[in-house]
Order: sequence, then C-alpha cells, then structure tokens
Amino acid sequence: MKVLIIWRLLTVGGVNAGWRNRAIYFKKHGIETEFLYTTDHGGLHIMEDVAPVYLTKDKKEIVKIIKRNSYDAIIVVDTAAAYKWIQKANYQGPVIIEARTPELIKLMPHLKSFEGIQPLTIIVPSHYQKRLVSILTDSIPRHVIYNGVDTSFFRPMPLEEIDFNSKPTLTVGKKVIGWIGRLDKRKNWPMLIEMAKQIKSERDDIEFWVIGGAQSIQREEFAKTWEEEQLSDIIKWFPVIPYQQMPHVYAKIRLSGGCTLATTKSESFGNTFIESMACGVPVVASNMMPVTELVMQGETGLLFRGQNVHDAIKQLYTLLDDPVLHQRMSNTATQHTQEQFDIQVVAQQYINLLQELVPIDQKTNDGVNGHD
Repeated sequence: MKVLIIWRLLTVGGVNAGWRNRAIYFKKHGIETEFLYTTDHGGLHIMEDVAPVYLTKDKKEIVKIIKRNSYDAIIVVDTAAAYKWIQKANYQGPVIIEARTPELIKLMPHLKSFEGIQPLTIIVPSHYQKRLVSILTDSIPRHVIYNGVDTSFFRPMPLEEIDFNSKPTLTVGKKVIGWIGRLDKRKNWPMLIEMAKQIKSERDDIEFWVIGGAQSIQREEFAKTWEEEQLSDIIKWFPVIPYQQMPHVYAKIRLSGGCTLATTKSESFGNTFIESMACGVPVVASNMMPVTELVMQGETGLLFRGQNVHDAIKQLYTLLDDPVLHQRMSNTATQHTQEQFDIQVVAQQYINLLQELVPIDQKTNDGVNGHD
C-alpha cells in the first residue's frame, strides 16, 4: 500500500512528530508513506530521513505528483485546498481526513467543503477533538486514534548515554522546568513569563528551558518581553534543538529532578506530553481535555486550574520539592506511555483502519496498480 499525506505546514510540532513515528512503523508493515507540504517551517529534518517529502505551492506540480504516484489512499490534514488538487488530478481512490486544529474557527474552513470529494472517514487524535469535529460535521464517520511515540527512542536514558556536552546544559543546583513548543497565542507563553517572574522572586533553585520557537509568529514579541522583564537568568531559550536530541533534553530534565510545563490554552492532542512521560519526566499542565486523556492526575503529572498562575506554581513546587513523589511519577509516566501511546499500539490501529477502508486486494488483482 502507498499513501500520501497532504498538510500545509512542515513544522517541528506534534502533527509531524506523530506522522514521523507512524511512517517508520508503516514501512515495517509494507505501507509506503509520502508527504506533501506547501510551507516549510523548519520541520524538514524531522521527516526527510524517514519518507519522501514533496515541498511545493505549485498547483500544477501538486496535481502531477498525485497523478504520477498511483496512491492507494490520500490523507488530508487540515488543508482545505487539497480537495481541489485531488479533484483536478482526477484521483478516484479513497480520501481520509485528519482533523488536528483544536480551535473551532480555524478548523471550520477545512471541513466546510470537500469540492465534490467524498471522504470515507475523519480521524482525530483525541475524544476532545472528536467532539469538536462533531459540531462541524456529523455525516462522516469519526475515529479516535491517539498519536504514538517510539518508546525505544523516547525512553528514560541511562546516565552513561546522555549527551551532557550538547545544549541545553545543566546548571549545578538547578531543577529544570522544560517548556516545549511554538511561541504563539495558543501555547500561551505570557503565562510562562508570569510564572517565571513569581518563581524568581521566591527561590533560586529553578530554571526554565524554553525549547523551540525559531520560526514562531510571536518569536520577536517573546524575545522582547524576556529581555524587558530581565528573565534571562531564570529562562534559558533554545530556539532550535534537533528532534533527534530531544531524548537527551528530557533525560537532563529528569536528572535535575524537574518536569515539563504546558501553559497551552487548547490542544487536539499534545505530543510533548507523551514524549516527556515516555522519558520518565512528569508533566504539569492545565486540567482540561484532552490533557486529561493523556496525563493521569497525581500519577504521571499534576494538573492546575484553568490558566491560574498561582495554582500552576503550587503544583510545580509540590512536584519539585518531593523527590519521592517525583521518582514515583517518573516511573509511572514511563509505564503509562508504553501501555497507552507506544507507536506499536496506536499505529497498528491506524493500519487496521486503512486496511478496512482501502480495497487494496481488489485494486491489485484488477491490475489498476501494483502496490502490495
């Protein structure tokens, strides 16, 4: 089987991290995955070593790619324009939608019109996202398949394997709080700034590592605020950390007795949560869906009320100041992720669905194309 994933944005975010993991698993099970993006936001290094990547805005070129490759299925991720390209290419195979945008107003255009294409199903990464999609369309079947993590790659790394020379480097006597992701409204970095200001006034044994944001919309705004508030001593910023280095980053956070923090206002899933937990790093995040589907309150992390800075800091202190609790959560987090989110568990669910939806045997027998 050969499938094409169409998505506008080649980012370093969770959608592509999730698809990287799936593509590796798919390959082992006889499914070739190819990717088509229109805009590169610094994510090429994540994908290029696992599958062919097309990067173009040229509509004629896109139509040619679809025509030339005889795909057994096309999966469209939040890209309204894709339906026109598929139609122009006169593609007759099955089309599947992935709905990933967690904001209703931004998701709406991608589910408003399919340009005459009849999608077979909509795949969503959480039950929260399923509810969201149901508001916009209930005529197409919806399936929840969680993002997966490669637990042979993201794992609690033994001391002798950790790359202590690469950035970020640990500071003696500091517990690290990792804040990972884009610098934009939804990820809510201003809350991180407020938390850092309060923590700086109260203690000197904590530092934040902000990982990512090199190509983010609010990068300049963040940099300006960070400088004006004089937080460079408590917030260390690493705009570009290669994806392949992330297990080492998580290992250092765990070793420091730290955790990851998410101040996000909304998510459709949250890949950094499962990566963090897989590496034995507890998570502190808002008590909302779909975070509550991923993080077990009091077991693999601690959840705070809404966007409440005071309560978030309270949860951080509870975790960072209790080494026994930290160790227990670290162990439970790894086990929980291996059981619920291991790529072998969730990518197999995806394969099962593809095999159900794509009449591959019939196509091969009819000689329409020769993929198997």
